[in-house]
Amino acid sequence: MMKIGVIGAGVMGRGVAQCFAQKEFDVVVVDINDEIIQEAKEYIFNSVRFQAFFTKTGDNPQSVLERIRFTTDYSMLGSSEFLVENVPEKLDIKKEVYQKIDFICQESSVFAVNTSCVSITKIASLTKRPERVIGTHFMNPVPLTTTVEVIRGHHTSDETIQFTKDLMGSIGKECIIVNDFPGFVSNRISHLFMNEAAFVVQDNVACASDVDDIFKKCYGHKMGPLETADLIGLDTVVDSLKVLYDYYEDSKFRCCPLLKKMVDAGLLGKKTGEGFYKY
Repeated sequence: MMKIGVIGAGVMGRGVAQCFAQKEFDVVVVDINDEIIQEAKEYIFNSVRFQAFFTKTGDNPQSVLERIRFTTDYSMLGSSEFLVENVPEKLDIKKEVYQKIDFICQESSVFAVNTSCVSITKIASLTKRPERVIGTHFMNPVPLTTTVEVIRGHHTSDETIQFTKDLMGSIGKECIIVNDFPGFVSNRISHLFMNEAAFVVQDNVACASDVDDIFKKCYGHKMGPLETADLIGLDTVVDSLKVLYDYYEDSKFRCCPLLKKMVDAGLLGKKTGEGFYKY
C-alpha cells in the first residue's frame, strides 16, 4: 500500500492521518511537539470509536492507530509517496518545512499543501519539484467531510492532478479543482463572512448566537460564521486574513480588532474551550 506522510499532528493533520489509516494506508505523522503527538493518538482513537456509532464502519480504533507511526524525525518521511503538509499559515514556517522534505523525499513524491490561503505557486517555488506540488484544502472535521478543494499551482502537472484525484477518491473524497490565488474559492469568501460577523459583534449590532442563527435559520447554513470560526480556530482565521490582506492589499481583508484581541487572550475557539462560545 502507498506510503503517506503527514506533517503536523494538530487538528487537521490528525484528521488527514485518520482518513488514510482507516483505508489501510501506511501513514507516518511528523510533529516537533511530543505533547501534540500524544494528543493526536488519543484524538484518533476516540474519533474512530465515535465515528463507528454513526457510520457503522466497524473500524477498530487500535488497528487504525497501528497503521500510523508518530515521530519527531523528519527522515522517517523519506519513503512517503504522497505528503500532506499541515503546518500553520505562516510562510517562514512552511519554507523551513519544504526545504527539509525536498531534500529528504524521493524525486517522485508529491507534496500536498493543506492550506486555506497560502499560494500553491509560492510554496512550489521553495522546492525543486514545482510540477509535483498541489494544494489539498481539507475541511474540518476531515473524517466527516466528503469533498476537498484541490488547487492547481502554476506548474502543477496534469499527472499530479490526476494522481491526487485518484488518491482522494480512494479515501472517499471528491475533488473540486480550482486555480491558484491566495484564499482560492473557499476562504476568499468564507473569511469575509467570519470577519464581518466579528465586526457585527464588536459593534454591538448582535450577539454571536443571533448572528449565527440568522445564517442557519434564514439562509439554511449548517453552521453560522462565528461557529465556523471557533471550529477552525480564531488564531488560524487571523493568520489567514493576514495572508489575504498582505497579498491583495485590499482593505476588505482587514482583520477585525476583536478577533485579534480574542487571540491575544487565548480564546481560540473549540481547541481551547472558549471562543465566541464556551465548550
